[in-house]
This record gives sequence, structure tokens and C-alpha cells, in this order.
Amino acid sequence: MARVAVLASGSGSNFEALAKALNGGPHSVALLVCDKTGAGCLDRAARLGVKSLVVAYAKGGTPEVRQEAERTMTTVLESSGIDLVVLAGFMRVLTPLFVNRWKGRLINIHPALLPRHPGAHGIADSFASKDAELGVTVHWVDEGVDTGAVLAQRSFPRTPGLTLEEAESHIHSLEHELYPQVVLSVLDGLG
Repeated sequence: MARVAVLASGSGSNFEALAKALNGGPHSVALLVCDKTGAGCLDRAARLGVKSLVVAYAKGGTPEVRQEAERTMTTVLESSGIDLVVLAGFMRVLTPLFVNRWKGRLINIHPALLPRHPGAHGIADSFASKDAELGVTVHWVDEGVDTGAVLAQRSFPRTPGLTLEEAESHIHSLEHELYPQVVLSVLDGLG
């Protein structure tokens, strides 16, 4: 049985989809790590009975500050027996120190079809691009920003009159469907 930690910064809809998908199976979401006090994902974790931890990044964003937060996260992840770290809207660029420690056990979901539109505004950037298809990517995390090897993608065609809000809704639906499938596949392969 593998234990998963989810790192999130926001409302936690992908966290909840993962926790519900793994509930009752051989694997579990054992921990939520959040970088923002009061984020919605913390409420979801409490409701779902998943242990949570807030690791605040001090102001400044220097590599030293980020590394201190990541050392704290790594200590907690290791003491919790975590096998896989899953990013779900975690809005921090992880340092090589953290990425290398969890290499091969660190995945992310991105709301665009990589390698196009990496970064924090994937949905808006892909929508503004007029790409014929929009979608999501699940990928391994490496030292770059959304540059890791792709595990899976799912897309849908842009339709005439599609609004940004409709695109966002469709993308989130795809995320909630695809991410748990890929995470389960990765977990089954860890053994």
C-alpha cells in the first residue's frame, strides 16, 4: 500500500478528486501540505479526514527561504512514510534540492497541453492562443517549470463561441478524471 502526499495552494478540487479516488483502495492520500493558511484545500482535508500541514514560505522568495520550507516538507514527508508526492495546484517552483530528493516520485498536473503554455497561467495562455485543442497534462516534475516528461494528456476541441469560463470548467473536469487515473497507475508501478 502506497502513501501519497498532495501539495496544494488553492481550493483543493484536484486534491479532493485524488483523495476520493484512492479511498477504499490499496493506496491512500495520507497527507496534504499547503503553503497558504486559510486555503480551501485545508477545509477539504479536514472534511475528508486527511492530515494536513501548512508550511509557510517566508517572504522574499530567495533560494535559501524556499529550501528551508522544502526541508521542513521533506522531514514531514519522510516521517509520514510518503511514497509519492503529487502537486495539485501548488503554486511554488520547487528547488533542485526538493526535486532531486523526490525524483521519480514527484508528479504534477498542468491545465494546458504541454510543452505549450507552461507556467502559472496555463488556462488563460492556451485560451488566448487560439489553439485548436485545449486540455491537461500530467507530467513528472523536473528542475524546470512544467518541463518534465509527459505521463498523459487529455484534450478537447475548441468550439466556436467557447468562453474562458467554459474552457476552465471543461479543463477542471478533465483534471479530476485524468489525474486520479494516472496517479493510480504510477502507484501500482511503484511496487
